[in-house]
Amino acid sequence: MSDDDAREHPRHRLDDVIHAPVRFSIVAALASVDEAVFGVVRDAVGVSDSVLSKQVSALEGAGYVKVRKGAVGRRPRTWLRLTPKGRRAFRAHLDALRDIAATGLDDGATEE
Repeated sequence: MSDDDAREHPRHRLDDVIHAPVRFSIVAALASVDEAVFGVVRDAVGVSDSVLSKQVSALEGAGYVKVRKGAVGRRPRTWLRLTPKGRRAFRAHLDALRDIAATGLDDGATEE
C-alpha cells in the first residue's frame, strides 16, 4: 500500500474537534434539536457542569456551537445550539465513521 492509499483511509476525514467522546456526545445530542438548555445537555451526556462547560467552550471556539445566555424569570439559563458549520461537521464525521465501519480487507487478506 502506498502512502497515498493510506491517506485515503476514511479515518483521515474524522474531525479532531468532534472526535473526543464528550464533545461527540454533546454534538450528537444537539444534532436532534434546534436548541437545548445547558442542564438538559449535561444530564443527557452524563457529565458535570464544569466538564460540559469546558467541552462546549472548545466546540464554540471551533464555531460548532453557539451559546446563548438569558433568564427565565429570575433564574439564569444557558442555551446551546449547533451552528450550521457544526451540523455540517457532525454529518461529515458520521459519514467518515460509517465508511470506517464499512471498510474491509480485500479477498487476498485471508491467504496464508
